[in-house]
Amino acid sequence: MLRVMAGVLALCAALAATAFAQSDPTLTPVWNLTTGFAAPESAYYDAASDAVFVSSINGQILEKDGNGYISKLTPAGAVVSEKWATGVNAPKGLRSARGVLYVSDIDEVVGFDIASGKLASRVKIDGAQFLNDLATAADGTVYVSDSAALKIFEVRNGKASVFVEGADVVEQPNGLLVDGSRLILGTIGPAPQPGAAGRGRGAAPPSGHLYAFDLKSKQRTLITSQPVGGIDGIEPDGSGGLVVTDVIGQRLLRVSRAGEVTVLAKFTAGGADFGYVAARKLAIVPFLFSNSVAAYDLTTALK
Repeated sequence: MLRVMAGVLALCAALAATAFAQSDPTLTPVWNLTTGFAAPESAYYDAASDAVFVSSINGQILEKDGNGYISKLTPAGAVVSEKWATGVNAPKGLRSARGVLYVSDIDEVVGFDIASGKLASRVKIDGAQFLNDLATAADGTVYVSDSAALKIFEVRNGKASVFVEGADVVEQPNGLLVDGSRLILGTIGPAPQPGAAGRGRGAAPPSGHLYAFDLKSKQRTLITSQPVGGIDGIEPDGSGGLVVTDVIGQRLLRVSRAGEVTVLAKFTAGGADFGYVAARKLAIVPFLFSNSVAAYDLTTALK
């Protein structure tokens, strides 16, 4: 599994060297914050509180150093609290349910009361190695991907179990989204195989795919046959399709209901797990390696 984690890190390290067609569109940020973040990995908009939360790893991605924190912003880009919540190590994915903000933290799912910012819960997941993104269902169940152990866990009523694993996950899992009765998974790409030869110079980076799991039967379907990229954030586009960040290719993409993939924007850095204000079509993108968070109006891009 160390090889798997090394593969994830290698993909992240390839961000700056990855090149795509110059014809890819670009977007001008509505606002761009360049201070107050330390390796921001995830941004999430909580509609109930009309607040944006951003997780900062602030150290190594698998180091239990206690340095991680979560910031609170307004959708307009004002910082409400730089360190709204602390006491975490390397926080990544964020989602809320029933007034609690949940965050994945290496091998734990930690919850914070949104009204007070105080610790609400902490669930240790046995066997977890690299918890990455998470999603929440209406009943309060939390789903969390493990990019190293090749599993998706579920946390229900404070107890963790495996939702799917191994061959059912298909590739290295990352982005998650609960969409009605299904759990959408975005993968980084094929898991590195032990002893596999290195990739040649100039070769295209491995590309992930989008899958959907029925929450009850766990039956898996492929959303699009087109390779999507190194998928991180996933949000609904409001028209039956999805908006995703390709953190490897430094792009923001749209996957239509029919499975067609189009480029909405090309970034100069790798946009990670983004937040989305649906009513304003505003994408809030954390840039892990540039310690910044920017917002983009997608109104025109999504027409």
